[in-house]
Amino acid sequence: MAQQDRALRTRRAVLDAAASVFAERGYAAATIAEILSRAEVTKGALYFHFDSKADLAQSVLQAQISTDYHVPRELKLQEWVDAGMTLARRLPREPMLLAGVRLSADLQGREVFGSAWPAWAGLITSFLSEAKDRNEVLPHVVPEVTAQVFLGAWIGVQFVSQAATEWTDLEERMSALFDHMLPAITAPAVLVRLDTAPDRGARVIAEVEQHRQSAAHAEAGT
Repeated sequence: MAQQDRALRTRRAVLDAAASVFAERGYAAATIAEILSRAEVTKGALYFHFDSKADLAQSVLQAQISTDYHVPRELKLQEWVDAGMTLARRLPREPMLLAGVRLSADLQGREVFGSAWPAWAGLITSFLSEAKDRNEVLPHVVPEVTAQVFLGAWIGVQFVSQAATEWTDLEERMSALFDHMLPAITAPAVLVRLDTAPDRGARVIAEVEQHRQSAAHAEAGT
């Protein structure tokens, strides 16, 4: 078990180092040497876990989608909003997510390692499909189509926020995006119950972290 734990820590160290380098330099300018230096591992350790720089980029993209800050809610649309708002809160602060943005926008590199956008479209579609099953959205809504429209808008919001303010207003822009899109797809009785405030992501993250601390204290006391 100790050996397995060390292997997992080494893999994560390499992945985190790769994400920071990709976020700062992009795929083409990133070097294995710099990733090794930041991860503080040997070349053999890196290649034990990853076949190539392209494999590293693919693994960084795969790490974009997680359930770390997912909290089940009464309304599935609120879970979707929460996913978007927590992402807006986290993106400027987490190299793994920043790397995903930069890699996904690399038109040449995407032919080698792909993009995070299909995974995000799939996640949005799953939220909207379940919301439709619960009659939270209007009958005309096609989840796959709405997911693609929202994804395109979200990508634009990211780039405009980066260019205008280095992402300092990303949460406000994301809140405005939801406020403009939700009325077009949401059942009126549901719409009035949704929380899309700019600080929603920060509050959800704080809720999750408080729960983790409470669970850790409870476990330590047993």
